[in-house]
Amino acid sequence: MSTYVFKAIDLAGVKTRGEFEAESKQAVSDQLKRRGLIVLDIADKHGSREIELDFLKSVKASELAVFSRQLSTMITSGMSILRALYVLEEQTEGKFLKETIVAVRKDVEAGLALSEAMARHPKVFSPLFIAMTQAGEAGGVLENALMRVADQLEKDASLRRQIRSAMVYPTLVIVFAVGVMMALVAFLVPVFEGVFKQFGGELPKITKVSVFLSHAVTGYWWLMFLLAACAMVAFLKWKKSSWGRPQWDHFRLRVPMKIGTIAAPLAQAPVFPTMVTHMVGVGEETGALDTMLDKVADFYEDQVEASVKALTSILEPVMIIV
Repeated sequence: MSTYVFKAIDLAGVKTRGEFEAESKQAVSDQLKRRGLIVLDIADKHGSREIELDFLKSVKASELAVFSRQLSTMITSGMSILRALYVLEEQTEGKFLKETIVAVRKDVEAGLALSEAMARHPKVFSPLFIAMTQAGEAGGVLENALMRVADQLEKDASLRRQIRSAMVYPTLVIVFAVGVMMALVAFLVPVFEGVFKQFGGELPKITKVSVFLSHAVTGYWWLMFLLAACAMVAFLKWKKSSWGRPQWDHFRLRVPMKIGTIAAPLAQAPVFPTMVTHMVGVGEETGALDTMLDKVADFYEDQVEASVKALTSILEPVMIIV
């Protein structure tokens, strides 16, 4: 028997890694499927390992939105999912997305549901995308679910563009200011230190701190950048890990989980305003929860757009004053 290492994922988007002793890769795959997991990769533990350049493999939100909208349109027109994937495979220009569509199409041909095939590519399809697809399959409204996903992806992309455009000017100002400060600490502070030493006076505490920072920047700048990079990588790894992601989500949301109505736990969480909990409660009582949630979403989308516009209008004068 050989030892195999595997990567798997469930429909909630939680990744799992581990080892299995089995006769073949197929035996490992069967074991994982019996556990309700979707296999991402299986490899011999003692085999050669390839270097993964994941950062070179990415799909833009705009590309994914076009894919989702086109797939929805084809299914609405009566085309089968498999045939639609064949057509999209031929039309898609992005290399990584095209490879993903080919893999999804092969899994669908092998008997997997579309959501299960997509779940095997978590770097392309988000948990929301997979969950919406699964809900569409279960309700027989897959085309509507895919269209809603496309709308959401386009709104997210538009919001990111607005925020990026609003942050260009302050970012340039901050970078320039940091550069000037580092230049002063690295080159001007040593000059003042030499002057104080010539006069034989004792340096003030604030000047001593500046001298220390100057020596740190000039002598150990590479270590500072290395530590900052390591801290950032460690934080991102922790945030994406199976045990770090729930802690991070709990820290951001602090939403209690209880059995009962949706409105009750929302009312106990400080994240959600009273207006949201009341509208959700009314939606549950009247059986129109989906309509109420749509209205809440539209309301907050308008608020976000207004906030971004306001931020854009005040950032430039504030930075000039600063």
